[in-house]
Amino acid sequence: MPNEQLSTLTQPQRDRLAFIELRVHFFGDLRRHELVSRFGIQAAAATRDLGIYKDLAPGNIDYDAKAKAYVLGQSFRPVFTFPPERVLSWLTQSFGDGEPGPLKACVPSEYPWRLDQPDLAVLAHVTRAIHQEYPLNIEYHSISSGRTERVIVPFALIDNGLRWHVRAFDRKSQEFRDFVITRIKRPERLKSDAKEQAIAAHERSDQDIQWTRIVELELVPHPDQPHPEITEMDYAMQDGMIRMKLRAAMAGYVLRKWSVDCSPDHSLHGPEYRLWLKDHLAIYGVKNAMLAPGYRAPDAQRQQHSELS
Repeated sequence: MPNEQLSTLTQPQRDRLAFIELRVHFFGDLRRHELVSRFGIQAAAATRDLGIYKDLAPGNIDYDAKAKAYVLGQSFRPVFTFPPERVLSWLTQSFGDGEPGPLKACVPSEYPWRLDQPDLAVLAHVTRAIHQEYPLNIEYHSISSGRTERVIVPFALIDNGLRWHVRAFDRKSQEFRDFVITRIKRPERLKSDAKEQAIAAHERSDQDIQWTRIVELELVPHPDQPHPEITEMDYAMQDGMIRMKLRAAMAGYVLRKWSVDCSPDHSLHGPEYRLWLKDHLAIYGVKNAMLAPGYRAPDAQRQQHSELS
């Protein structure tokens, strides 16, 4: 029935209804002025769209008079079928929040298919917890420790190029960590006393040193690769170098994705290593530096030298 009703509406109306669903599903709430601002419509038109959506999907949204917002209904069931990659593009880049459908490429093109496809119901729990700032109870499956029950305080999504993670404070380990979203099962808002539901000061993102620390990196053409001038062209280098600033929590992921040789003596060989991290000490103290190709902490280097001497 919803499909038949949707077919009677104009494309702009369907786009607005899709936006309503996305906001409520992944943020947990929507205010009328957000619909007005996003689409440049009058308040009366926004009210009419909200009424149409409620008729289309009874139980999907409720009105919270105290908060003056439309909130996620207890019996929510999506009307629109969004591909996970499109939802993640919208969440992280504000792109693609209209009605899902086949997108026509401007020119013939192909691109790598992502193997990770997060469950949108799980993702929605995570993003609502981020937006509304509350702890989340999850079942997490780790390669090293197997299945565990955890309470996390999520605050950001991270794309490492292969998998989507959520950055969160983990109450089990009392540390800030990255959790792979496809390994999260049975997420739900923490149902406990008010004290446990509250987010403590030490659990907030501004206390995450790896998140707040900014590392400055200088990448140059790999000294052992031929034709450095072509590498400079491929990477749009300025003065023969790429200068970038990254959160420490992202550094290892980015250096691995780009296959940057992070050894102090540019000792990695292979066609994939076209870039070299000029100063490997720039990522000293970065927790995920172990992911950076060829990186060895100064302490490990000193130990290796002492063993050889």
